[in-house]
Amino acid sequence: MSTTGRVAGCVAAVLAGASAVTSAYWTAGGTALLNTVGGSIESLARQRTAGALLLGAAVVAAKLVAVVLALALLVRPSRGVRLLSLLAGGVLTLWGGANVLLGGAVLTGVLDLGPVADERALRWHVLLWDAWFLVWGIALLVAARLISVRASLGAGQRSTPARPAPALPVPRTAPDLGTHR
Repeated sequence: MSTTGRVAGCVAAVLAGASAVTSAYWTAGGTALLNTVGGSIESLARQRTAGALLLGAAVVAAKLVAVVLALALLVRPSRGVRLLSLLAGGVLTLWGGANVLLGGAVLTGVLDLGPVADERALRWHVLLWDAWFLVWGIALLVAARLISVRASLGAGQRSTPARPAPALPVPRTAPDLGTHR
């Protein structure tokens, strides 16, 4: 894998891991930055019901699987791992990108959807939480794509080396017949 692919895979793993730790912290009852999430997710985390805890645990587990998936790209991954990484990267990129674009359009007044329920949380989503998903998704896509190209080249589809350009004929000079007669 290229250096770019390795860096992208590591970035995806770190972002997934940090996201898992954050979700685990909120699931365990932590409240720091919870008010920056807003909406139903904040409400669920504050309720501390069995359903909320189960959902939080499932989210943490899914994010930990994403860590393993990103790290698996750094070694010889199977085709299934590469395809799952491309799918997950696509979903994360679309989710994060759409939310950053739409949230940004609402915050800047380009898109008017009426009063914003929690403008502070929306700012945090645009500038951190959804941007995080966007960068994580792009990193996963880059890593998966670069490993997919390498894997397909190594699996019998060898790239043909460029052939050197044919040598141009060297013009022969006529012997100097005029001075030695």
